[in-house]
Amino acid sequence: MTEPHAGYTLPVFACAAAVAALRWVRQNISSLPTVSINLLEPAKIVDILIEQVALLKNNTALAITRSDPGNNLDLTRNTPVWAMIELAKVSPTEASEQIVIIRGAGIGHNIHSGEAAIYSYARRLLQENLPPLLNQNEQIKVSIILPEGRQLATRTSNSAFGIVEGLSLLGTTGVSQPLSVPGQLDAYRDELQQKAAQFNCLVFCVGENGLDLARKMGIPPQQTIKTANWLGPMLVAAAIAGLESILLLGYHGKLIKLAGGIFHTHHHLADGRLEILTAHCANIGLPTPVLQKIFACTTAEAALKILRSLDKDNEKNWVGLVYGAIASRIEERSQAYIFNHSQKQVQVGSMLFDRDRQIFLKTEVADTLFAKICYSIKNVEKRLPL
Repeated sequence: MTEPHAGYTLPVFACAAAVAALRWVRQNISSLPTVSINLLEPAKIVDILIEQVALLKNNTALAITRSDPGNNLDLTRNTPVWAMIELAKVSPTEASEQIVIIRGAGIGHNIHSGEAAIYSYARRLLQENLPPLLNQNEQIKVSIILPEGRQLATRTSNSAFGIVEGLSLLGTTGVSQPLSVPGQLDAYRDELQQKAAQFNCLVFCVGENGLDLARKMGIPPQQTIKTANWLGPMLVAAAIAGLESILLLGYHGKLIKLAGGIFHTHHHLADGRLEILTAHCANIGLPTPVLQKIFACTTAEAALKILRSLDKDNEKNWVGLVYGAIASRIEERSQAYIFNHSQKQVQVGSMLFDRDRQIFLKTEVADTLFAKICYSIKNVEKRLPL
């Protein structure tokens, strides 16, 4: 089997372009085959290829890199990443920020807060790699631009999480793991076996949104596992590794596929989210006009919004009824899938969150598992030396 090749996440290329542009201004170096970037996470220095760099005017330069996510089904592959920098001298009494990060074209923003979709890891990269090239009395403005970002964003689930008009500079690491190739599944299984040796219950998160939410809920990282779209194989691997229970923590538009028996959740392989949701709505007893509206939705989030609007006008809790049935079905089908492929019994609980990363549905099983995890954490903390 070919080993998976890990590339780098978008923040790394944005940072590399900014460094290249600043080096042009600082050192008049217009021929930069590569620049070295400290990834921070993991702690290593890597060389990133620079495609072009140019001086636009005094103390202003633009550099271009191209995204390389490695062996992955990533739509940002080979997309250009631009960074324009403007260098200025400031007095100690002027602006306190030495590095000002500006959202350029193709970078999304949060529809609720208006904030640029440039997250903490991307900012940390810039704040680590640019200062060595700056003097104390200098300020740099960095504009990150993704010329193809707005178009590419229409093919992602960004809008489901409130990010519009572009892509996110998202991630907690500089390495883009090849989630879509079989070699990565082997790596995930290895990590699962190590964690299963320490815990009898793990929290499964499909992606970074789930992992971030788990941390905010107080779940220790050592008890979470990222599955990407390999939910089926990872459920079976968990049983074989001896886990007694699994808490599924995920975006409802992703985990709903499990209720329909879809255990590899990449959209290139299978979808059916709206069909599954519509079927459950019909089984609960929602009227035909509502079913037609839900079936015609383009996203699961839009369908959830319809159910929430019904709840405002009626005493019935349609969201709870429909998604409660879906969550129960997720658990039933997951447990059956595990047993069919391993002949082992594993308890599965499910928690669903919406685009605002708010948990809006959790089953009794999930509640119990979460309480056990929290109880275990408190006991460990009590035993820690002061």
